[in-house]
Amino acid sequence: MKRMLTVAAIAAATLVAGWSLPAAAQTKYAAEYRLSTVVGTAFPWGKAGERWADLVRQRTSGRINIKMYPGTSLVAGDQTREFSAIRQGVIDLAIGSTINWSPQIRQLNVFSLPFLMPDYAAIDALTQGPVGKDIFAILEKAGVVPLAWGENGFREVTNSKRPIRTPADMKGLKFRVVGSPLFLDTFTALGANPTQMSWADAQPALASGAVDGQENPLTIFTAAKLHTVGQKNVTLWGYVADPLIFVVNKDVWASWSKEDQAIVRQAALEAGKYCVDLAREGMTGASPAVHKTIEGFGVNVVKLTPEERAAFVKATRAVYEKWAKQIGPDLVKKAEASVAARKK
Repeated sequence: MKRMLTVAAIAAATLVAGWSLPAAAQTKYAAEYRLSTVVGTAFPWGKAGERWADLVRQRTSGRINIKMYPGTSLVAGDQTREFSAIRQGVIDLAIGSTINWSPQIRQLNVFSLPFLMPDYAAIDALTQGPVGKDIFAILEKAGVVPLAWGENGFREVTNSKRPIRTPADMKGLKFRVVGSPLFLDTFTALGANPTQMSWADAQPALASGAVDGQENPLTIFTAAKLHTVGQKNVTLWGYVADPLIFVVNKDVWASWSKEDQAIVRQAALEAGKYCVDLAREGMTGASPAVHKTIEGFGVNVVKLTPEERAAFVKATRAVYEKWAKQIGPDLVKKAEASVAARKK
């Protein structure tokens, strides 16, 4: 009996000691957590990934060691498979494009409705308002933990053939677009010949002339030196923007202590703000610095007048209405109301 009491006492003491340990000490963390991004640290998107990983590593004293895998290398470069890979646990964390994840989460197409967002205030009205909250709730139900918003920027159209001022100027041009049916519909409506292609394949295709043009934020244009692969014409039309989302696989998230979850979330918010600031740097004002830089490369930069832009809006309106139904009329109406009520 005395021996049994002693064993019981030791067990009880061990249990109490376990309760008193910090949560992080009770959980066995992985030696490395894989962070997926489409591009590397030459771009704001990649810089934000690096910042997130560094902040987490520092603030957890190395308990959470995040390694970035750019080029969506964890899914063999297929950007549209990234979201599925996060849910499956192939990827632990990601900073993903709403465009790339839209094939799995149809509501993310709201950000790709042509000409919905006319300015940065409109982007903020969506991501920081009711639409952003709805999107996060949808992602949680889909099996990931969304933490913060970042930004890739407004996507401008470039090509090697001619300046684009009207939809007619796009007729017959071959454009690389991301793997989203909405983008195929938009460029087809404008008379172009769109081809879906990963970013890894896009630059060689531009260099060889297999495609004439592409659409991406100007930060991508400058960092990737697209003027060296024939892209001598840029048109600033601001037809869609590309918000980014910081997420964690739900099982990985659940394996961390509450304290470390809070650290990862706060680091994501800070890295997200850093990403937005980088994406917008040099893009505003009467004579944006990035526009001047691109012109300095010998590139022709066209800024559409309101009347010229209106012609593109009209040409893509049927696409907008078709996809509004697929995305969900209520969410689209909420987005339109948020944009209309934004503080400019």
